[in-house]
Amino acid sequence: MSIKNKLLLISIFIFFSSCNEFQRVLKSEDIKVKYDAAEKYYENQEFRRASRLFEQILPKYRGKPQAERVTFFYANSLLNTRKYIDAGYQFESFIKAYPLSQKVDEAAYLGAYAYYKTSPDFSLDQKETLTAIDKLQEFINTYPYSEKMSEANDLVQELRIKLEYKAFEIAKQYNTIRDYKSALIVLEDFISDYPGTPYREDALFYLLDSSYELAVNSIQSKKLERLNNAKKLYDELIRTYPETKYIDKSNDMLNVIDEEIIIFAKNITQ
Repeated sequence: MSIKNKLLLISIFIFFSSCNEFQRVLKSEDIKVKYDAAEKYYENQEFRRASRLFEQILPKYRGKPQAERVTFFYANSLLNTRKYIDAGYQFESFIKAYPLSQKVDEAAYLGAYAYYKTSPDFSLDQKETLTAIDKLQEFINTYPYSEKMSEANDLVQELRIKLEYKAFEIAKQYNTIRDYKSALIVLEDFISDYPGTPYREDALFYLLDSSYELAVNSIQSKKLERLNNAKKLYDELIRTYPETKYIDKSNDMLNVIDEEIIIFAKNITQ
């Protein structure tokens, strides 16, 4: 038998022995055995096994000195097995049960972080994102001197940018479907609601583009006013972002706008 096959057999043997040992502990009636095994699994970062054992023994240790440790380890095991809702709940339970614990601020951060991990992709409903921001902000307000303060602020900023991006994409969609009147309203609202947004340049461009399309395809009675409005938006974009990534497209629009204004003036004169 080759060395490779021998190593494979040894690995399989160790794996099944480990499984059998875990099942034996899981079925044991000895709480101390479960406690020791849970801590061992936790230290070895075998969080799935640790969480199952901590879940079993947690009710047995309520009111005992080990309860604080068991509750925290159980919550953290859930976090590390991606059971974020359960982890958030357990960390909150820890804080309520042990408000004077040395780990209370860490638990508050990890609980908020668990909610952060439930935040979905920007294209989905953002209810969980709003909840996560509230939880993180609560942590920031309650523990302003925590060593996790910088990380918490970064997470809040990340989630807020996600909300801004979703709002921007919704506004941009009106431009995409060529509903330019609605696009003007929604994009202006977006810029007003998020004055410091990193998507301001994009929003200004799509605002210009919507105004431009509305102007050049306008009826005569509204054309000059709309052309001038589009030109103002061009000026705002260039003034705010002199080296905008949309410079070529914007300049092309401006050329057409100026030509349309000249043609309009000639028609009026004639």
